[in-house]
Amino acid sequence: MQVYDKEMTYKKFNDTVVFEKWAAIEIDTIDTIPDGMGSYSLSGGIYAVFIHRGPVSTFNKTASYIYGTWLSNSEYEIDDRDHFEILADKYYGPQHPKSEEEVWVPIKNKKNNS
Repeated sequence: MQVYDKEMTYKKFNDTVVFEKWAAIEIDTIDTIPDGMGSYSLSGGIYAVFIHRGPVSTFNKTASYIYGTWLSNSEYEIDDRDHFEILADKYYGPQHPKSEEEVWVPIKNKKNNS
């Protein structure tokens, strides 16, 4: 999960943008958090979900499609909520050419901002 500075917009997004990154797992109750670990609650809302295929070095192509092509041609805009990826059973590591990860982008409708 990435937590960006509130002043960051996707017009400013580039390879040098600093953000906080969390490794997280969904839990049923906050009572099950092991000692030494913290909690983070995601806010609700709608997300656009994309699949990035290939090594992390090619992620710029996926990001360009999401934030350039798809977003600019959609009825949505970025919402000020958390972005995250899900690295599941098809994720083989950051350099593996057949790795897959889900990219979750928070969005809201441009017309009514909902």
